[in-house]
Amino acid sequence: MTYHISKTIELPFEQTIERVKQVLMENGFGVLTTIDLKATLKNKLDVDFRPYTILGACKPDYAYKALCAEPHIGTMLPCNVIIQDHGDYKVEISAVDPVASMQAIENPVLGDFSFEIQALLKKIIDEI
Repeated sequence: MTYHISKTIELPFEQTIERVKQVLMENGFGVLTTIDLKATLKNKLDVDFRPYTILGACKPDYAYKALCAEPHIGTMLPCNVIIQDHGDYKVEISAVDPVASMQAIENPVLGDFSFEIQALLKKIIDEI
């Protein structure tokens, strides 16, 4: 089983980031964090890396349900969505597959709605 849901599109990198944020918001997700991994790696290690951004996305109603069902689930929140530039306007968008990540936790309540979040993330990736 793969641990991510991915799609490659042809769009400029920065425009893709804005599009991903827009589609996330249209589907009830907020973006809590934005990590520019390229800049971070340059700053901390003085290495060059392709444009790579991690968005920490959260759908508050599901996050609340998950936290009520499993108090340590915050270690696996928020849902990360990555955007990485492969050159020539080929940009890959990937989201964590919550079904794969929830298999590590023996809590049937989480398993029940991880399929709902998975379907929603697949829908979001398809809309981009």
